[in-house]
Amino acid sequence: MIDQNFLTPRQIVAELDKYIIGQADAKKNVAIALRNRWRRMHVKSEMQKEIVPNNILMIGATGVGKTEIARRLAKIADAPFTKVEASKFTEVGYVGRDVESMVRDLVEQSVNLVKQSKKEEVKEKAEQAVEDIILDALIPPVITKKPSTGFTVENQEAEQMSDAELNERTRERFREKIRNGEIDDRKIEISIQSNASGVGMVGGGMDEMSMINMQDMLNNILPKKQKKRKVSIAEAKKLLLEEESSKLIDMDEVKDEAIAKAENTGIIFIDEIDKIAGGGKKGGGGPDVSREGVQRDLLPIVEGSAVNTKHGVINTDHILFVAAGAFHVAKPSDLIPELQGRFPIRVELNSLTEADFYQIIKEPKNALTKQYEALIGSEDVSIEFTDEALHEIAHLAFKINEEVENIGARRLHTVMSRLLNDILFDIPEEIPVNAKVSITKEMVQEKLGGLVQDKDLSEFIL
Repeated sequence: MIDQNFLTPRQIVAELDKYIIGQADAKKNVAIALRNRWRRMHVKSEMQKEIVPNNILMIGATGVGKTEIARRLAKIADAPFTKVEASKFTEVGYVGRDVESMVRDLVEQSVNLVKQSKKEEVKEKAEQAVEDIILDALIPPVITKKPSTGFTVENQEAEQMSDAELNERTRERFREKIRNGEIDDRKIEISIQSNASGVGMVGGGMDEMSMINMQDMLNNILPKKQKKRKVSIAEAKKLLLEEESSKLIDMDEVKDEAIAKAENTGIIFIDEIDKIAGGGKKGGGGPDVSREGVQRDLLPIVEGSAVNTKHGVINTDHILFVAAGAFHVAKPSDLIPELQGRFPIRVELNSLTEADFYQIIKEPKNALTKQYEALIGSEDVSIEFTDEALHEIAHLAFKINEEVENIGARRLHTVMSRLLNDILFDIPEEIPVNAKVSITKEMVQEKLGGLVQDKDLSEFIL
């Protein structure tokens, strides 16, 4: 991760290039948007509050990298990120998700990010506490007893000191064994906290936020029970570390920090925004009746408003919104003018070429070929793809997209799965450990040639 103090637009694009092929214009615009947020946070005058993010509208077919760009951008910035589909929302008053839920999702993501960061800070203390709990289960500490009749106090104390020293030495030896994982398989009984939840809310007349608040209130009121479990020491370490870490962090501080993080660095990706464009026409009905209503509900959130969440009130003024859609049928101009104005940066993503497919399958850090190499390598079998084979895979995937349905880079998943299914099935019985499998152009043509000839490819369309 690059230090955010030095996160220049060029560095952001360089990071995105590791995972996404092409789409230089889109990368450039999101890189500027991300750097502008850092710049705003370093403005020292009152103008800081006035500077609002330039929200981005990405226009492009499915599978060209819209979602991946936004997701990778959030990872680079270590920012809370949530993806929603505009078509899943309904206008207030209709059954379905209300648009404010995406902001609540973002805050939840932010709380998880901050909580994880805080847990890392207290990890050492938590691990020490976990060791003590496991040691107590294995070798309970010596409890000082009152002197019994017939012994002098001095003799009793000397005997107890000897027992205590022996006990402590034994405990320290076992502490080393626990740290080194030498006794991870041994079973012990531990007590872990379990919420006495399972309370469901039944009945209508409550909005989503009220339901969340009521559920949260009931969970806080109900007593937390201790449940005994017999588990291995390895499992006990995981269960207890989570519990002990939670005890050491201040949740009020986490919530405050998470709200601030979501407000200043949060990214909300609104996909399929074209599906709610062009609504509100006279005579409209059925499932599309509330499309314009959804746009009008989105407007105040994108403009900047206060939204209630179970962790507190969040202001959406400085959240970066990235909307995306294919716009095959509707046009960006079919969105209501007010919403169009809230996405001033428009980026058109290019359709993928055969050359792009070749690069996608070979170059990114998470390329499919590298994923399969790692997957098959877990069985101690190596696989390699010849350059001619990669060109042929790219050619066939591109051709299928042209002739059947263009699903962009996702077609490569279909093609690679079909190509390697038999190999994955044969490991480890037919293909033994330490074997080496080579994927050649001829093998690709043999396995996938029929796909291009067969026009009825519905089973292979994702």
